[in-house]
Amino acid sequence: MLVTGGPGSGTSTLAEALAGRMAATWVEADDYYWKPSDPPFQYKYGTAERAQRLLEALARAERAVVAGSVMGWGDAVETAFDRIIFICTDPATRMARLQARERQRYGEARPGFLEWAAGYDGGDRPGRTLARHRAWLDQRHVPLPQLDGGDALDALVAQAQTFCAPSAI
Repeated sequence: MLVTGGPGSGTSTLAEALAGRMAATWVEADDYYWKPSDPPFQYKYGTAERAQRLLEALARAERAVVAGSVMGWGDAVETAFDRIIFICTDPATRMARLQARERQRYGEARPGFLEWAAGYDGGDRPGRTLARHRAWLDQRHVPLPQLDGGDALDALVAQAQTFCAPSAI
């Protein structure tokens, strides 16, 4: 299963909680996108390498819940999921979460990252935007609910678990 959405939408939080409830492996897509560095998020893995690494991790897991975006990772990764949950969160909430997370992790918010994240909803920059994300999701051929990332985590987990029930297919 893939849990995807814009930066700060709550994909990691929901995927981690859902994986715990489902006795599944939680996988963070960013761990396969970015090479370890100090400071972090400086160097990307090549597309083929990131895809191979993620597919190997998925093969090792009996069940997995992946958090993040895999747009542009290649057909083998992009079609590897039997379910996708899209979390849509209003921009003000997303940005407040990101600012708090940045301060917690790094002591301050990185302006370049926040500027990039704020551009998600406008669609006027290269890379992942809400419009491109929706277009990518429209090409998936799996059950795909949209959840409101402003809802409480317990409510999101309950909605996701209902979606994951065998009768939901």
